[in-house]
Amino acid sequence: MKLASLTVDGVRRAAAVDATDRFVSLPPKDARRNETDRSVALLPGHDRVRPAGPRAGHVGSNETDRFVALLPRHVGTVDDIVRGGTAAVDAARAAVAGAEIRPLSEVRLESPLHRFNRDILCTGWNYLDHFEESRGKREGQDPVSVPERPTFFTKGPDTVIGPTDDIAYDPDISTSWDYEAEIAMVIGRDGRSIPEEKALEHVFGFLVANDVSQRDLQRAHGGQWLKGKSLDATMPLGPWLTTADEIDDLAGLQVQCEVNGRLLQNASSGQMAFSFARIIAELSHGMTLRAGDVILTGTPSGVGNAREPQIFLRDGDVVVTRVSGLGELRNTVTLTQLTWE
Repeated sequence: MKLASLTVDGVRRAAAVDATDRFVSLPPKDARRNETDRSVALLPGHDRVRPAGPRAGHVGSNETDRFVALLPRHVGTVDDIVRGGTAAVDAARAAVAGAEIRPLSEVRLESPLHRFNRDILCTGWNYLDHFEESRGKREGQDPVSVPERPTFFTKGPDTVIGPTDDIAYDPDISTSWDYEAEIAMVIGRDGRSIPEEKALEHVFGFLVANDVSQRDLQRAHGGQWLKGKSLDATMPLGPWLTTADEIDDLAGLQVQCEVNGRLLQNASSGQMAFSFARIIAELSHGMTLRAGDVILTGTPSGVGNAREPQIFLRDGDVVVTRVSGLGELRNTVTLTQLTWE
């Protein structure tokens, strides 16, 4: 199942995206849509159960159409479903039947998650080719050797934007805005000191992310990365949250980033130095991970800072981030004042 958040009639509501045969059929006049057409299915609101606000839904597809079903309010938001465990997912699946269908163009997908327990948890240097490409380009902050264990840092939750939202860009704050395509995973069950062999049992699902970074800020604060990773409205996340059971091969996910149509990053998750399970085991050692925590898992080689000549994002650039099986983000870098006048 693929869970997403979207806006309908000007109201932000949580939703879910999935391929299934449990949706209602399109009306005859819509059945002639071609393979590129998409549509949205809306379920009854049950407004007496929950107050107005975000709602969870479900997007599905058959051979010729794709559509989104907004789940009844009693199912809750995507954040509620993530924290509700198996029973909440089962309730969301069951709520799909009998949905009303609308064109997807009538809604706008947002970040699937809106309620964060803490900062976004992140993994650095998890693709060795990325580690090597930046050797000697870290302004004296190179580690002595290749890390033997995962490197962790965090970024503020106010960085998060949706799959088509503008990426904030303020050249007065930084002159080196870089792209980093990543796979993000979401914890679905609390745990501390989780054994590696059981780690994936704690994963709810996976998303696409771009850890847009400001390299000059990243180097300017003692070598720690928080400041250069935490500017507001700079991390696209989505387009939906794919539950772990839908992914057959976690080592076979292709991670890509394009800027203005040019492919700059292209790697397989099989190239990760530390697996998803190892990341969870290391991060949770003595530290509780909670349902709803978001963990970025590292970016492959091809970042702009390591290129010769360097490539940094500018106003108007279109950044496309995709991961096979998880979807695509398409965001425009947009001049935004992030400082007070």
